[in-house]
Amino acid sequence: MSAVSSRLPVFPWDKLEPYKKTALTHPDGIVDLSVGTPVDPVPALIQEALVAAADSPGYPTVWGTKELRDALTGWCERRLGAVDFAHENVLPVVGSKELVAWLPTQLGLGAGDAVAYPRLAYPTYEVGARLCGATPVVYDDPVADLDPAAVKLLWLNSPSNPTGKVLAKDELTRIVAWAREHGVLVFSDECYLELGWEADPVSVLHPDVCGGSYEGIVAVHSLSKRSNLAGYRAAFIAGDAAVLGELLQIRKHGGMMTAAPVQAATVAALGDDAHVAEQRERYAARRAALRAALEAHGFRIEHSEASLYLWATRDEPCWDTVAYLAEKGILVAPGDFYGEAGERFVRVAFTAMDERVEAAVKRLG
Repeated sequence: MSAVSSRLPVFPWDKLEPYKKTALTHPDGIVDLSVGTPVDPVPALIQEALVAAADSPGYPTVWGTKELRDALTGWCERRLGAVDFAHENVLPVVGSKELVAWLPTQLGLGAGDAVAYPRLAYPTYEVGARLCGATPVVYDDPVADLDPAAVKLLWLNSPSNPTGKVLAKDELTRIVAWAREHGVLVFSDECYLELGWEADPVSVLHPDVCGGSYEGIVAVHSLSKRSNLAGYRAAFIAGDAAVLGELLQIRKHGGMMTAAPVQAATVAALGDDAHVAEQRERYAARRAALRAALEAHGFRIEHSEASLYLWATRDEPCWDTVAYLAEKGILVAPGDFYGEAGERFVRVAFTAMDERVEAAVKRLG
């Protein structure tokens, strides 16, 4: 039996462990701004929905309950501007990372097929390609850089992880039109769409982008960041009914079912905007404090108009910056985790508690 792991890159976060040990020795403790995991409480109404559905002895369905599908379609229409959305246009998934990692396999891709993603990107796009034996390909501009005859799956990511860059509506429209012309399937990772700061992110499902048709496009969404539900693995995809229908059939065989209590919690989360606004306010304050402190300390911030991260540089190799900040008890992610183009940047998450953010600001002062 061949080791599938041999196809994959070294798990990047393991490389950060020595620097974490250094940061942990700070007298006031570590300020971990590396992973970007939510730290604030799960909103009470979501917890209550989860508990109320705890007595769920039977198997859930892969497609989800009618209530969940109603919540997903309603949210896509209300928040993303989607028009005439039906249950066939949505599918719950067990976490967006799981979806990204296994999508190329579920689409039947393999040797000779290219999976394209931004030059600076979430590492799991590459992992998904390598797991099925496809060829990972990076781009700056997909229209100019890619061979459409080879590309079978095109990943977009706006707002971007790690840079926080947002693709403008006109740019999305141009890319979608090109992909459709050449029969390239587009999956748009929009997990940070609720977290625009200096830009208003737009979904590929918006009629101004897709022309009111969902052919060849699918959006990926997660409740991890907007609702502090990373521990629930609550996510969904939305768009082309033919693509989702095929994935539904495959996932039925694979047993990829969102837990029934999590389905109920998702319904509650998508039906309430107040907790999202409250969480945005928390992140906005942390972002402003960290950005000001980093810039005063000599860092330059690029992009970062959305998402949960500041893309920062001191114009030096990223690992030198990681080591420098670790000595101050601050742990950040090196930019080369996200591609060679990030080798002189670090990604700074503002997902720490207020007290830890204040500690980081003080250390940078």
